Amino acid sequence: MANNKPKTRPKQLSVYLYIPNIIGYIRILLNCYAFAQCFSSKRLFALLYFLSFVCDALDGWCARKFNQASTFGAVLDMVTDRISTACLLVILSQVYRPSLVFLSLLALDIASHWLQMYSTFLVGKASHKDVKDSSNWLFKLYYGNRMFMGYCCVACEAIISLELCFIYLLLPCFRYLYID
Repeated sequence: MANNKPKTRPKQLSVYLYIPNIIGYIRILLNCYAFAQCFSSKRLFALLYFLSFVCDALDGWCARKFNQASTFGAVLDMVTDRISTACLLVILSQVYRPSLVFLSLLALDIASHWLQMYSTFLVGKASHKDVKDSSNWLFKLYYGNRMFMGYCCVACEAIISLELCFIYLLLPCFRYLYID
């Protein structure tokens, strides 16, 4: 007797369920809760934001490790990064006056990343990090060297985070030392 059952193919995992994208969703939830708590529970905010930052490094590693890199994941990661940075800069703009410096950094951050992403997709590249044929030496240095790019990303986050730590943790201590 012959087995007449049709052969079924294994289902391909939806891009929305890739491990790096799930980590990206977790980052979004961490950031939403962190920024909701930023003025009321500063330590919780710092912890949640730090966990989100760790997840940012982890999602890229998982994408390469499990061969789950996707355009959706790249856009999700970039948009989450931009919104996180934007929220941090808006918080700083509320604490420091004049706030024009932080709002200018916000505009520069969003515009530069949007232009880079849009221009690379316009020429048909799969990733905004593909700069092999770019004539700009700075793009080649930044996107071509993972160590340098990682250093720049960590340094930027560290500077902004240290600024917030100074505001939230150290500045209240110095207020009591001021004598008229």
